[in-house]
Amino acid sequence: MTESAAGPSGPGTVVLELGAGIGALILYTPADLDGAEIEISRDDQPGARRTHSQVRQRQLPTVTKYAAVYPDLRAGQYTIWLDEHTAAAAATITGGQVTSCHWPA
Repeated sequence: MTESAAGPSGPGTVVLELGAGIGALILYTPADLDGAEIEISRDDQPGARRTHSQVRQRQLPTVTKYAAVYPDLRAGQYTIWLDEHTAAAAATITGGQVTSCHWPA
């Protein structure tokens, strides 16, 4: 099955439901990662299925950014993957909050 590539998003187009034990991650990336699928996984579940999100152009009122958004994440420590075997970064998700992280230079 082929997934379609979504275009740029405008302000207010991402809805996140946050709550006790559930947060979200916004991973900011360079523009050259536009369209890339970036995987993340919980550190306390080795070998578990990873989740992914596509980097998209995010049009904010005064600037354009590129980011992948991961909604509905259980609170905990996550690894952001460069490829199948290489970690790129780490993020701690807190329930009721949106965590932001930047792709490493």
